[in-house]
Amino acid sequence: MTRNIALLIFITFLSAAALAQTAEDRARLISFETHTETLANGLKAIVIHMPGSGLVSYWSIVRTGSRDEFEPGHTGFAHFFEHMMFRGTEAFPAERYNQVVTEIGASRNAYTTDDLTAYYLSIAAEDLERVMELESDRFRNLAYSEADFRTEAGAVYGEYRKNVTNPLFVIYEAMMGRAFDVHTYGHTTMGYEEDIAAMPTMYEYSRAFFSRYYRPDNTILLIVGDITPAAAVELVREHYADWQPGYTPPRVPVEPEQAEERRFEVSYAGRSLPMLAVAYKLDAFDPQNDLRVAADLLTEMAFGSTSELYRKLVLDEQVVEFLAAEAGLNRDPGLLGIYSRIKDPARVDYVLETIDATTARFRESLPAEDDLDALKSRLRYGFLMGLETPDAVARGLARSVAVSGGLDDLEAVYAAYAEVTPEDVRRAAQRYFDPNRRTVGVLRAEP
Repeated sequence: MTRNIALLIFITFLSAAALAQTAEDRARLISFETHTETLANGLKAIVIHMPGSGLVSYWSIVRTGSRDEFEPGHTGFAHFFEHMMFRGTEAFPAERYNQVVTEIGASRNAYTTDDLTAYYLSIAAEDLERVMELESDRFRNLAYSEADFRTEAGAVYGEYRKNVTNPLFVIYEAMMGRAFDVHTYGHTTMGYEEDIAAMPTMYEYSRAFFSRYYRPDNTILLIVGDITPAAAVELVREHYADWQPGYTPPRVPVEPEQAEERRFEVSYAGRSLPMLAVAYKLDAFDPQNDLRVAADLLTEMAFGSTSELYRKLVLDEQVVEFLAAEAGLNRDPGLLGIYSRIKDPARVDYVLETIDATTARFRESLPAEDDLDALKSRLRYGFLMGLETPDAVARGLARSVAVSGGLDDLEAVYAAYAEVTPEDVRRAAQRYFDPNRRTVGVLRAEP
């Protein structure tokens, strides 16, 4: 009898502890065990423990993208190194690197954006040390000849020429160039065409670019999966501690305030329905900026797939093929962009007028509190539902980690979403939906 009572008390204690832990987990966005370690050379390693799968997602995030290309005539190099990093080293030439990746059954890839370049592998947990050996070597000892450089530069130019056959890329490239006067967000990740065409002559500059930005104090390792943090950190120390720091921050020019609306039209040398782009100037990502936080919710309420505007233009009237909007998550002030492809060329003005009516409504009126609460839940649980595998977790966190330098700001911004009021949304609309701080572009096919 006494033993049963003791067991009952023990079970009751465990149940209470489990309930308390569940409440604590609900308060945090990332409920998995996490550990952040910064080495003496500045390299930061973020380890997220997801037990049970036997898998690990291994990300090397360089906090350099097209934003960092501040020297005239030298755009496109961040994207270029996404290619060159697979050229190998003396210890692991490209053929040997690829052989090892194949032998361990890993998949690997990379991408470049305005604020980061990311390299990632999906591996079995037991191969983590082998992968660290490969990755630490190529980040410290990348080697390529001038002939290899010229070959890859030609491939990058070919990629650019392929991209300009896509009308969405064409209007996006034109929008960025028109919306920014001096900031490096004015060119896309690909860079300006004349710079890409001249890239084969810039071998020495490429070495300087790599030396400047590919440093431990500008890199974050994001390691997610079936690995204990202590073991992962020990491997990081073993393979990366002797990587020499020396990151040189770019001299990115500050964009002046925009004082009047800008408009442009761009011709597309191919068949395409007209496309409309509207972009408003937006503050940099900052969880402490309540209007910038509210802008994320505003964007979804005004233009998202459950918005009145989407229902009107896409579903009911079927005037447009698509309507997409995003408040850019950027290190520096960027854009809140709205893009659409319009089925009837005669209705471009109508679509713009309908967008304008929507922005005016949000500037003048408060959104329904029930709608705002529902959106908060969708955003939070939509994000959480995406954290199912190590790959999905790493991919979902990579951009915010690169922009903010860690996990804390992501936790902070989702906590801040919960505090946004209808009045905050209206104030954000008044701040950001300013016609004098927007750029409007239309793409039309050439006759």
